[in-house]
Amino acid sequence: MNDWYSLTWEEIGALPRSGMDTALLPIGATEQHGPHMGCGMDAEIGLHLSRAVAEETGIALLPVLPYGCSIGHSQRWPGTIALQPKTLIDVVKDIGDWIYASGFRRLFLLNTHVTNAAPLRCALEMLRAEHDDLMIALVNSPTLSERVRERHFHDGDDWHANEAETSLMLALNPAMVRTDKLQDADDPDRTDDCVFSHPVNRTSLNGVTGCPAQASAERGAELFAWMVEDFAALIRRGMQEQPPLAHSYYDSVYDTPNATE
Repeated sequence: MNDWYSLTWEEIGALPRSGMDTALLPIGATEQHGPHMGCGMDAEIGLHLSRAVAEETGIALLPVLPYGCSIGHSQRWPGTIALQPKTLIDVVKDIGDWIYASGFRRLFLLNTHVTNAAPLRCALEMLRAEHDDLMIALVNSPTLSERVRERHFHDGDDWHANEAETSLMLALNPAMVRTDKLQDADDPDRTDDCVFSHPVNRTSLNGVTGCPAQASAERGAELFAWMVEDFAALIRRGMQEQPPLAHSYYDSVYDTPNATE
């Protein structure tokens, strides 16, 4: 596996020269996950999923970013360590600049925490505007395919630390789950018909939304297999993709020969 963390500078530089110009940056979070699950769950999903697809596809795998935009979890429950959205934008933009400088021209951002999505999209916009030949894809792990999405959302639209996430941890790192607390951890989604977006301290009694009591290692293993298969297929497509048009970001239509009004 092309693990950026353990490769030398010569080995990293050789990858794009040999035709492997695709890199994967997993972005997780460190935040409360109810009374039954460790605070590093999102980063743990990013670690396992990114390693599995990197092994299948051969892309360059960057270290997992373990902090994200978790300010919506509030300070009601200890354990959350959150970045402001503008901080996450700057961090990912800086990382992307250095990935580009190392010769990579395709970058997948794997997001494993829902509210990272907006800052990551901003970083994507900034990177692709600055680096004309850099292609970037933002992939949110809970919605990377329809079957994966259905499993994540089946016990709540505003889910968190729910059956899907708990099952994944039971399959991938059972030490993260306090099984003796599962039966009392369920808390319903209270956001139906809400007009406003509310922080977790105003929607959940214990930091959970969903039904972790329904979780099992078997369900987690099935879900993870789907995630690996579907994400690896997406990456392979991206490794072959070319821009629909060859126009530079900085070109004016008036600079293009034979331009028509």
